[in-house]
Amino acid sequence: MEEFYAAIEEKIKESGYPKKVDGCSIYTEISDFIEDKDNGSYLYLSKNHEDDVFEYKIDVMTDNFNLATLSITSRGQSYFIDFDA
Repeated sequence: MEEFYAAIEEKIKESGYPKKVDGCSIYTEISDFIEDKDNGSYLYLSKNHEDDVFEYKIDVMTDNFNLATLSITSRGQSYFIDFDA
């Protein structure tokens, strides 16, 4: 799982987002959100303590999920991460 967390962190860093993120925390937050969700695609909004908005597009399947994209808005700047690319 550590490799997965690191991949999340690296993709976000590559987008130009200047703040440190924790891949494990992101994964845990998404896992909590999708618990008991039906199969399908969902948008999930999250705001951190610095008022940055994270908008996740998540595809939920029977046994797993796919974090497809993430859009981050921070102080008027936007960052887009396509995890499927």
